[in-house]
Amino acid sequence: MSFAYRNAPGGLSRRSFLATTSSLAAAAVWSSRTYGAVRRNLKLADYPFQLGVASGDPSADGFVLWTRLAPKPLEGGGMPPEPVEVSWQVADDEGFSKIVQEGSTTATPEWAHSAHVEVNGLAPDRWYWYRFKMGNDESPKARARTMPAAGATPEKLRMAFASCQHYESGLYTAYEHMAKDDLDLVFHLGDYIYEGGASPKGVRKHLGPEIMTLADYRGRYAQYKTDALLQAMHHLAPWIVTWDDHEVENNYAGDIPESKQPREEFLQRRAQAYQAYYEHMPLRRSCLPKGPDMSLYRRASFGQLAEFHVLDTRQYRTDQPRSGVKQTDSGGALDPNGTVLGAAQREWLEQGLAASPAKWNVLAQQIMMARVDRAPHEKQSYSMDQWPGYEVDRRRVIKYLHDRKISNPVVITGDIHSHWANELIADFDDLGSQNVAVEFVGTSISSGGDGRAEPSKLAELYAENPFVKFHGQQRGYVRCTITPGEWRSDYQVVPYISRPGAPVETKAAFVVEAGQPKLQKA
Repeated sequence: MSFAYRNAPGGLSRRSFLATTSSLAAAAVWSSRTYGAVRRNLKLADYPFQLGVASGDPSADGFVLWTRLAPKPLEGGGMPPEPVEVSWQVADDEGFSKIVQEGSTTATPEWAHSAHVEVNGLAPDRWYWYRFKMGNDESPKARARTMPAAGATPEKLRMAFASCQHYESGLYTAYEHMAKDDLDLVFHLGDYIYEGGASPKGVRKHLGPEIMTLADYRGRYAQYKTDALLQAMHHLAPWIVTWDDHEVENNYAGDIPESKQPREEFLQRRAQAYQAYYEHMPLRRSCLPKGPDMSLYRRASFGQLAEFHVLDTRQYRTDQPRSGVKQTDSGGALDPNGTVLGAAQREWLEQGLAASPAKWNVLAQQIMMARVDRAPHEKQSYSMDQWPGYEVDRRRVIKYLHDRKISNPVVITGDIHSHWANELIADFDDLGSQNVAVEFVGTSISSGGDGRAEPSKLAELYAENPFVKFHGQQRGYVRCTITPGEWRSDYQVVPYISRPGAPVETKAAFVVEAGQPKLQKA
């Protein structure tokens, strides 16, 4: 199996009050033809590619190319209310002396003049350059790569994963260092934006109050994407993205908001948030949102070296137990009907894991899977917004990995603004039970501010949770090097993000040998 995207099966609900999210309008974002006049060779007073370009969802023969035309990105975009032709090119070299593919697409006002191009027919396992053009304006040149062919077993994959880039909390210095790592692939595991209104205390300031409408969400994505370091990292390698909660609202669960907003109103908000997410990400047409539903979980393969099962732990979950984030006991977490994945996604995951020929099977997802107890001694305290809040679902996944002897399962996680290295054991009520998988949790890019060099009560945390091998609270990301024989994760941190120029440090590094789900310090 190649690095091919296979989207989730059907079964998404349709809500009639939002059925007017037209399938024709959705298709237009992917088409070089559309109804009505299309503006060609449009001349604008301002540069239209101020949000940069991106590639994503790579396959063995191609990838998705993305841009959004926005000459006035912080003023609603600044485009005329009509379709515009955008051309694109893919070349063998940075100088574009040998064009291997080119074409045009239509950027429509219904989809914020975003452009998504699904390129196919390229050679496997190699780098390409791409660019867009609108009128006389050319986008920045950027790199993308195809993945190894289906039957290939590559010698190495270099990748990184990141999450949680709150714009107000600080600078994206981590991306400045990530850009020097010569990566094949980047995973973003959620909280690409934050929905809150402007704070007087931030290093930078959100524009406007809490975002609620489609225009609001578009403006927030535009503000984030104007960041030069974020753009530069998008220009260097393809990204695979999934969301968490802040792309809509903090701690929402399925169709249940954290706020007291009525359900139907929240679903309208979710529909607009999902549309804006799609408009600003390099996603395939199989992910086009339909009202408040968007099929985002999908699977990808790096030849037979690694298979990535990209999860959605927000859209299908039941409400968090007892409505709180942290509780003193598991309580409602043991509800057999509680779910973080939903039945269809869990079945899809199990089928994919069983069929995978890959050496390493990776769950790329948002919330920590290890059941970490935050209270000392006999007391217990677990996060109800993470997998322990859905304990039956969590146990099902661990049991499936164990019983089916899935090859080298690894979980990569974002969400909680801190680094963790965890061994996932068969039974967290028996701390001596065998290891089933490992989990690498990445800290935030900026959320939480400068962070702490040494977390408080660290010895107590390790004593209470012997399966936790590392915990840190600085900003940064996780860099991974994967070979057939081992997986290495380097926890990259910066000491501050409140001002530019922070150096990078490898705070900890762990190696996992193939066939041995155990963390060894590198």
